[in-house]
Amino acid sequence: MSDTKYTYAVARIRALEVSLFSDAFIEQLLACRNADQVLQSVIEKGWGGMDAGNDAEAVLKCEEEKAWAVIRDVAPDMRVFDVLSYPKLYHNLKAAVKEVYAGMKNPAMFYDDCPIPGEEMYRIVENRDFSRLPGNMGRTAQEALDLLLHTGDGQLCDIMIDRAALDAIEEAGRRSGEKIIADYADTTVAIADIKIAVRSQKTGKDADFMRNAMAECESISRDQLIRAALSGAEEIARYLEGTSYAGGAESLRESPSAFERWCDNRMIETLKSQKYETFSVGPLLAYLVARETEIRTVRIILTGKQNGFSDDAIRERIREMYV
Repeated sequence: MSDTKYTYAVARIRALEVSLFSDAFIEQLLACRNADQVLQSVIEKGWGGMDAGNDAEAVLKCEEEKAWAVIRDVAPDMRVFDVLSYPKLYHNLKAAVKEVYAGMKNPAMFYDDCPIPGEEMYRIVENRDFSRLPGNMGRTAQEALDLLLHTGDGQLCDIMIDRAALDAIEEAGRRSGEKIIADYADTTVAIADIKIAVRSQKTGKDADFMRNAMAECESISRDQLIRAALSGAEEIARYLEGTSYAGGAESLRESPSAFERWCDNRMIETLKSQKYETFSVGPLLAYLVARETEIRTVRIILTGKQNGFSDDAIRERIREMYV
């Protein structure tokens, strides 16, 4: 890919970065009296569109679509962004498998801003047209549907598809040929594995459950993480202290929400160096992740205000901004 193409794309992204929310603006949103004020504040910043109106979920969805539209417009090669599209793609597969099994269809369960939107995914699963799915996804779809039809076990189906998504993300990172994409993919899988270990320890899951749920990655040892989880929460924290995810140990000891926040912040920290890149895909990836973090943070504030949480309780859950 020529440097000139990246230079143009990065210049476009730099111009858009000035519109990203700062930590100071997030504090302003926290100071709003209620969810309506929060929504109005982001709409005044240009969020949403004519079709979204004052519907909070529609506004957030509109912003997700805008973020991807920008990347599609400027990216010289969209294939390197598979790593970011796979979570929604595999979510659609999971929803389609369950809905075909149940003999029902609910469009609200699907994402449409991904390579295979909900309606198309439903038809693929319904018609057993699995050859239309990329990579190993067709095999996963077949196995997940067969599993659900024979056992009716929705949790096992979820585990199978979620694990396949993590494997696909790791593989897409390696295949991209871009170090920042590979690092992002590996961090995504590692953090997912750590979350699985934490949840499994709390719910008393065994080693086989964790091995089936976790994917292999470069930056942590799946086997060591499983052994730590079987020994208790403190052992998970101790294991993390010897890895590049040492910061997670302290937040894990603090609270579940502090740990969730650390996980997202760790992703942003991984990408902040891309602010100074000009000739690579890194700034495009960073912008997209920054937008997703921004949208997730606004959703957390809106939900918190709607449910009457204190500002401190909401603040504990909100994410660090990219800018």
